[in-house]
Parts: sequence; C-alpha cells; structure tokens
Amino acid sequence: MAAIAARNNRWPVALAAVLIVYLGAAGLLFSLLPVKDGERDWFAPLVPGGWMAWSFPTAMFFLTIFALLSLMAVWEYARPGGNPRVGILRFEATRGDRLFVSLLGSAFIHLAWLGLVGANLWWAVALSVIYAVGVFRYV
Repeated sequence: MAAIAARNNRWPVALAAVLIVYLGAAGLLFSLLPVKDGERDWFAPLVPGGWMAWSFPTAMFFLTIFALLSLMAVWEYARPGGNPRVGILRFEATRGDRLFVSLLGSAFIHLAWLGLVGANLWWAVALSVIYAVGVFRYV
C-alpha cells in the first residue's frame, strides 16, 4: 500500500518532465527555423539538403504525437488500469484505444478540411480537439 501511495505522489514529476522535454524540443525546433528575407520561413526544410524535408509543422506533428503517448504513460502511472468501458460505438475501449480513435479521426478531419476548405488548418485543429474531447468522454 505504501508503494502505491509513493508512486502516486511522484507522477507530477513525470508530468513535469514530459512537458519540459516537449517545450524544450519545440523551442529547439523553433530556433532551427531558417530566416528568409528577415522573417522565419515556417515551411522550409529544417535540415537543408537532408534526406527528408522535415519542415517545422511536420516535426511538431510527430513531436506532439510523442508527447501525447508520453502523457498517456504518465496518466497510466498516476492512475493504473484505465478501466475499459463500452461507449456509444458499442465496443470496449481503453484510454489508448480512445487516443488512437482520436488521432485517426483527427487525420480524417484534417484531410477533409484540406480538400474542402484549403490549407488554413487552424479551424481543423480546433475541430479535432473538440472531436478528441468527445471521443474521450463518450467512446
């Protein structure tokens, strides 16, 4: 019992570590942004001549998914179990399942937004966050 209490008291340290690493990596990516005509070029490759055109949005996308997976690990560490439940889709889903459904649905929201509206994706991001909240609440 004491081991569980000690573990549950240490989860804020793990949470802070994940957030600090995320913010540090995002800051590093921001500092690597090339400057073109006195302004930051958000879509230029971060590594000129590299084998893959890692732009800032692409790198932030993968960094955010890594952070989400890390935050899920901290959540599981703080409150083990996750108690699978049956939601409106009528299948048993754990926290990880709900994260996967959220990410998959967000990808489709962004693809639909690109096809129907255009390249300004800020409203698609907002819609994806609302969708993810709904998935975690009702699925």
